[in-house]
Amino acid sequence: MLVDDKVYLGTSTRPEYLALKYGNRHGLVTGATGTGKTVTLQIMAEGFSRLGVPVFAADVKGDLSGIAMAGTEQDFLLKRAKEIGFDDYKFEASPTIFWDLFGRQGHPIRATISEMGPLLLARILGLNDTQEGVLNIVFKLADDEGLLLLDLKDLRALLVEVQQRSTEIATKYGNVATASVGAVQRALLVLEQQGGDNFFGERSLAIQDLMRTTPDGRGYVSVLAADELMRSPKLYATFLLWMLSELFEELPEVGDPDKPKLVFFFDEAHLLFDDAPKALLDKIEQVVRLVRSKGVGVYFVTQNPVDVPDTVLSQLGNRVQHALRAYTPRDQKAVKVAADTFRPNPAFSTAEVITQLGTGEALVSVIEEKGAPSMVGRTLIRPPSGRLGPVLPEERRTIMANSPVAGLYDTAVDRQSAFEVLAAKTKQKQEDEARQRELDEQLKQARTAEAQKPKARTSTRQTPQEAAMNSFARAAATALGAALVRGILGSLKRGR
Repeated sequence: MLVDDKVYLGTSTRPEYLALKYGNRHGLVTGATGTGKTVTLQIMAEGFSRLGVPVFAADVKGDLSGIAMAGTEQDFLLKRAKEIGFDDYKFEASPTIFWDLFGRQGHPIRATISEMGPLLLARILGLNDTQEGVLNIVFKLADDEGLLLLDLKDLRALLVEVQQRSTEIATKYGNVATASVGAVQRALLVLEQQGGDNFFGERSLAIQDLMRTTPDGRGYVSVLAADELMRSPKLYATFLLWMLSELFEELPEVGDPDKPKLVFFFDEAHLLFDDAPKALLDKIEQVVRLVRSKGVGVYFVTQNPVDVPDTVLSQLGNRVQHALRAYTPRDQKAVKVAADTFRPNPAFSTAEVITQLGTGEALVSVIEEKGAPSMVGRTLIRPPSGRLGPVLPEERRTIMANSPVAGLYDTAVDRQSAFEVLAAKTKQKQEDEARQRELDEQLKQARTAEAQKPKARTSTRQTPQEAAMNSFARAAATALGAALVRGILGSLKRGR
């Protein structure tokens, strides 16, 4: 049943395989709660890993972590294997790396504020267009002035800087309202309280660490612990979209390889599209459409096909549809949408069968030769080789200690960035102002002291000798003056 270039999914009237060379054509796994989506995700991840394809998957409920441990013999598993003729069935673990944004159940995953970018960050923070505009100004100012935006404290510091320089900035970048800056600051506070400050920073995740293989050629399964992360659904969805964007931007073009470079499972995919603005939807569509040529297959896992926009749904070639319940008009629409996306099988009505499927049973259609979808088949999904259910805490710790990335991300790095630069600038300004105040005070004190200093007066008291001499001088001057006058008058008379 197992072959070297295909992932075995189960058996309908024939074995159902997903060919590796079409693994990057993306896919969709849908079905109501409790119908077996998580097990399908697990057996697909095991199949890709066995064939040397690295896998990334979010573990929303904690059950997927069992893929790291070999399963145990249970009657219903052996019965299913026998029922579908799965003679190669055996229990084995898949090589696994555990990740966790909060660093509790796996190696920490971090990204810098700059890597996230204003569009995705605005999505996480739930900002309106005006507030998103403030973020764009902050990012532009950081670029122009060479300020690194690495973590939340960097972003806060730059928001304060933008507000203080709003008049100067308005002439170059546009108006910055104090109310908008305050709204962004409050949103950052909420994100920090939800644990978002653990995610932003360094060392940031190297995409190549998600694409590891073992020495014997099996692909590592990177399992993201998302049970706690799901309390912040926007952070969860935007983080996974950021990862997809990083894959798209960093990986080289490879066209259609013989097997994918990485397969990416996006569980609870509806969270990605709920209330998403058009700019974000356009980005999602672009990434999904173009990341295929980078050798990456993206598989969305959700309850209803209607959770995924038509522009994205049309690019998902490999389909596994578990049971849907048609209790409401929306459910009935979902059944019709699901049925219409399959290539019909004349042996049954697809719409009718969707509502009749049992747990562990699904409709399967995959890309075959020449890129055409196979005829839909009512399929019994194969049993998993790994454990059904979560790993124990001590098992998780052992796996993490022996992980190929152990020690690489466990300690955060806080190098000089916008916060430190602006803090030093503010400190220098405060010191300069304090020094100037001190000089001004010293000058003021000096002027006050000068004004209060008594002025030196010239004494008018004369000694007897000085008085006699002054009297003689005055008398002599008077006699000389009189003689001069008489001489002048005499001359005038003689001249007549």
